Amino acid sequence: LLLISFILAVALAGSASQWQSRTIYQLLTDRFARNNGDTSGCGNLGNYCGGGWVGIMNNLDYIQNMGFDAIWLSPVVANTEGGYHGYWAQDFFSLNSHFGSEQDFINLVNAMHSRGMWVMLDVVANHVGPVGINNVGSTNPFNQQSYYHPYCQIDWNNQWSIENCWLADLPDLNQTVPYVKDQLLNWVQWIVTKYNLDGLRIDTCMEVPTWFWSLFSQASGVYTVCEVDNGSINVNAGYQGPTDATLNYPMFWLIKDLFQSGQSFYKVRDFKSQEESAFKNVNYLGNFVDNHDNPRFLYNYYKINRFQNAIAWSMTWTGIPILYYGDEQGYAGGNDPYNREILWTNLQNTNSQMYQFVSKVVHYRKNNQIWNYPVIERYVDTNFYCFTRGMAMMAFSNTDNNLSYMVTYHPYKVGDKLCNIFWANDCVTVQSNGVPVYLMQGEVKLYQLSN
Repeated sequence: LLLISFILAVALAGSASQWQSRTIYQLLTDRFARNNGDTSGCGNLGNYCGGGWVGIMNNLDYIQNMGFDAIWLSPVVANTEGGYHGYWAQDFFSLNSHFGSEQDFINLVNAMHSRGMWVMLDVVANHVGPVGINNVGSTNPFNQQSYYHPYCQIDWNNQWSIENCWLADLPDLNQTVPYVKDQLLNWVQWIVTKYNLDGLRIDTCMEVPTWFWSLFSQASGVYTVCEVDNGSINVNAGYQGPTDATLNYPMFWLIKDLFQSGQSFYKVRDFKSQEESAFKNVNYLGNFVDNHDNPRFLYNYYKINRFQNAIAWSMTWTGIPILYYGDEQGYAGGNDPYNREILWTNLQNTNSQMYQFVSKVVHYRKNNQIWNYPVIERYVDTNFYCFTRGMAMMAFSNTDNNLSYMVTYHPYKVGDKLCNIFWANDCVTVQSNGVPVYLMQGEVKLYQLSN
């Protein structure tokens, strides 16, 4: 009881509603910055490259100056050989010494908290590292074969198979075994409390039954966002309730449809109504354009104007925005591990086009506190979409043609002056017949009232 009440006291720092105002920067600890400041290259992205917790701590300005007030850190527990990404647990109750000492990790969390930044830790409760079922004796605390499901290959069209079979060659924990369930719940309480964490990103949620995630989420006492790697709105919605939210994979695919395939913005109407009816609360969903599991947006599609539209969309639509590290430098890596590039060669590059763009969008979201207001569609056409949240207005395009529209349905009064945050002199005055919006060659504009 004492532990539970203590968890609840700590947890008030990271409830789902409080996370709504946060903007999250996702990074892989091994790829962000080396502890000793060395900026030489990495010959093999499929193994450790040398990033660590001191490296992150020494470069928090790089992240915070863009406006981010939370960081999603890749998993920290000790991993089997080659687990630079953190998803191959070997000892749940020890930290990965490749990234530094336990004190280094504590210092990083304290440094973030002293800046008002929150820590979202990536956690795995579905599987352990690829040691083979005969070698799980070295896995702590799951050191017996009876703690795992028997090996079978996942049939992705069968939910029983998804929950009971193995992801690739990773021994699959059986949460119906009381010891396994209890140890995982104890562990998540322990790690959140010991290291004073503010939120969790949960890996491989489809692979574990929802009843377990309900217990796991409650035990953590903080905001939990679940990875449900599926484009279906209804499939994702089934995991909200057991956890606070899912990563918005349906929107990930919508963004590709709109800004890579050039599909009609009329699609957004159906998407919006479906998400709002299916999810208990769309404000808690995690919005993203890129992550460590998919080729980057710019891979085989190097159009910066579309990319900027996509980033701005993910950050201004309903939900909690997540930017994958390197997007602020226009990284274009393909499949894993090539989408897990080293960042330390660009940590001084804060004047780059995308770094400046991201910074403006994050600050716009914060300055206008748009999370307090619903998305209201103001104008839709095949290649144009305009919405407002409060008194902030966003205009998107997915064509290289110049577009000109008069937005007649809006919240402003005649004579109000709206300015585009990307160009200080790009301002329009609200007229009796609406707000004139001009988009040049596929740009995005984010407007706010001029003081």
